[in-house]
Amino acid sequence: MTEATDGLRVIETPAGSFTFLEAGEGPALVLLHGIGSGSGSWAGQIPAFADRFRVVAWDAPGYGGSTALAGRAPAAADFAQALAAFLDALGIGRCHLVGHSLGALMACAFARRHPGRLASLMAASPAAGYGRAGVRVQEERRSARLDLLDELGPEGLARERHGALLSDSASARARERVHAQMARIRADGYRQAVETLVNGDIFADTREIALPATVVVGGADRITPPDGCREVSESFRAARFEILPGLGHACYVEDPDAFNAVMEDHLARAA
Repeated sequence: MTEATDGLRVIETPAGSFTFLEAGEGPALVLLHGIGSGSGSWAGQIPAFADRFRVVAWDAPGYGGSTALAGRAPAAADFAQALAAFLDALGIGRCHLVGHSLGALMACAFARRHPGRLASLMAASPAAGYGRAGVRVQEERRSARLDLLDELGPEGLARERHGALLSDSASARARERVHAQMARIRADGYRQAVETLVNGDIFADTREIALPATVVVGGADRITPPDGCREVSESFRAARFEILPGLGHACYVEDPDAFNAVMEDHLARAA
């Protein structure tokens, strides 16, 4: 394991290199970011939990300095396999797993395939995927994202899209953080992640997960609205559902204190 820039660490695995942030000691708490983000988006959670947990926030394959997955259109299960290799390399046999948006889709794919490796599962603003929506909708969603990336590049995409992840009342600091993380995406990783989102179906995994879960969403989320997240919650065999009033899609960035309170309760219940 080596140190990279911005406090990032680098580890080599059979699945390739991964960059990640890590702090603290204790039970492992692993954080998975969404499609337009990166490990640094968890800045409001890492120090808040590092006094009791070994907190690890990865850069998903194709993000930051992490090696992209093979193939043009990896499935959520492929990211789950990469996560297993990443955890193995870190010596983490079992963890609390938190995923946001597309990271929640990945987390649920992992939970279904490796239930014995999880102490708890939390899905924040879960992206359900468009695998059940039909070819026309899938192509529309794919084109909308990739055409904007081709036209504007990561920085332009961040400029145009970052506000959609937040409520109208979000602070300037939250806007800056979301913008900065989105501007750092890599085109290769983002393209693969779009395919994962377009072809994904979170319900195929959630219905098979026996582990009690927590689903949380911002009340002002325009990307994964509360009604859709409630449907995801109800598809688990056992799950608690929480709405954070007034917060947008990136609720954990917009109001870390409110989000962390839900996570505190979630982790306490899993203890």
